[in-house]
Order: sequence, then C-alpha cells, then structure tokens
Amino acid sequence: MRMTVKMILIAATCVSLAGCDDKPHEYGERRPPIDQIDSEGHGLQSKDLLQATDQMAMDLLSLPALNQSGTKWTVVTAPMENQTVGQRQSLDIFIDRLRTQLFKEGGDRIAIIENRDRFHDIQAHELEGGGATPGPAGIQPQFALYGKMQELPNRGTSTYRAEFNLLDLKTREQAWTGEYIVKVRR
Repeated sequence: MRMTVKMILIAATCVSLAGCDDKPHEYGERRPPIDQIDSEGHGLQSKDLLQATDQMAMDLLSLPALNQSGTKWTVVTAPMENQTVGQRQSLDIFIDRLRTQLFKEGGDRIAIIENRDRFHDIQAHELEGGGATPGPAGIQPQFALYGKMQELPNRGTSTYRAEFNLLDLKTREQAWTGEYIVKVRR
C-alpha cells in the first residue's frame, strides 16, 4: 500500500513538472531579439535604441579632448526633447541608455553626476531630519549631455533624427554633438 501511494505521488509530481513552463506558449519563438528589427513593428524599435546609443557613446568617448584631458570630465544628463509627431511620448530612454553606456565604458575619463533636482529630492527623503538641511551640494558638473528627437513623416514612412549634445556649462560651448538618422515604416 505504501509503495503504491509513493508511486502515485512520484508519477503525479513528474506529470505536473513536465507540464509546467514558466514562459507563455511560443513566447520565445514570437519575441524578436532586441538587436533585430521586428518585421511586424512600426516606428523606432529597440535596435534603433541600441545602435544610436552605442554609436554616440563610442563617438563621444573617442574625443581627443576627452582622452588627452588630465582630469575626469563630470557630466550631468538632461531629458530628451521630443520634436516628433507623437510629442506626448517620452524618449528619455535614449539619453538614459547613453548615460549608462558612458558610465560603463567611460572608465576614469567620465564621471556621471546626478541631476541637481533629483539629487536634492533623494537627499530630502533619505537623510536624517527629513532633509530640512540638505547635505552638501556635491560635485558641480562641467558638462551637460542632452538630446532631441525629430521626425520627418511621409506617407508610409518616417525619418527620425536623434541629436545628442555635450554642452560646456561654464562657456556655453558645444564640446561635442552627434546624430543618428533612421527611416522607418509608420
């Protein structure tokens, strides 16, 4: 009797485990890789995000002025400006990924500085005393990295242009600018 109960429990466990799958049916087959264009997709896609930000990070990090500088450049980022037809959509994912790439690849050449308002907000929430007397001002950034996305719509396509700029906060001089252009199906 005990042996029969054990066999039934083992068989039930095997059947239940064989039927379990933590992914929805055919999910892996239907989901295109992040670095490829989805043939059923429209507009900007994940491949555009990766290509644009990888290209901009490599371009910026290859600047002779940066690589010959004796000091680490301090950079703060600003939101992406959306000048596309769908202006309600945030495109900050582009500037955020570029910031991440610069942090990962910049080594001892670039220091990413937190946005002042976000910094003070976090201080107010996290420091003892409720932030009544905020902590030190922190490092003052030398540069601001910002971008804008533009769109030229056509009948069945749109041409997108992403422009990224590195602004010297002391002189107002553009230290670097780069662009990524892609034509997509609408």
